[in-house]
Amino acid sequence: MIRVLLVEDQEIVRRGLKTLLETKPDLQVIGEANNGLSAIKQLETLREIAQLPDVVLMDIRMPVMNGVKATQLICQQFPDIKVLVLTTFNDTEYVAEALRFGAKGYLLKDTPADELAQAIRSIYQGYTQFGPGIVEKLIAETPTTQPNSAEPLAPGLTELTNREREVLRLIAKGANNREIAQALHLSEGTVRNHITHILTRLNVRDRTQAAIVANSCRAWLENAGSES
Repeated sequence: MIRVLLVEDQEIVRRGLKTLLETKPDLQVIGEANNGLSAIKQLETLREIAQLPDVVLMDIRMPVMNGVKATQLICQQFPDIKVLVLTTFNDTEYVAEALRFGAKGYLLKDTPADELAQAIRSIYQGYTQFGPGIVEKLIAETPTTQPNSAEPLAPGLTELTNREREVLRLIAKGANNREIAQALHLSEGTVRNHITHILTRLNVRDRTQAAIVANSCRAWLENAGSES
């Protein structure tokens, strides 16, 4: 059974989410909060009785304490809890902050119930989860660095092999593993191995952060690729 804490300031939305999740036999809503501060207090109480949730479903825009700050505190104080952010398409700045603070993914608020349930399961199992559209928007809004810029490159970027740079360039364009495998004539397993190495070298948590790093140095990556 996967225990879930719902954090959403709109009661009607929160009730709807609870009703949807409680139809899934492997999900249990163990608490609700209408802002980030209330969520933190509930977690402190639940810790005392050893009933912490596995996943927190976190709204972004809330009074008293928003979802970004709450995510930061939860990831610091309750590192075993996974945070899945609920957002709208216009909240990319907040989403980027929440991901930097340790959120394991995000979904748009209009995500169908079955997809939401599956996302919670994936987060619980240790995967990241990203809804459609926002990754591309996050990448597009990240300023790029010119090849001759005085700005330092991201640590580890120059340690990538030529093949890893090719994979990273495709990640930055939003390609999934299958598309990367087809473009580079590799197996998906090989692509996954390359991505694991890339994340380690760049010291980032997931492919979204890797894509943001790549986009910030896209001109250098393209230039390095043309010289290889």
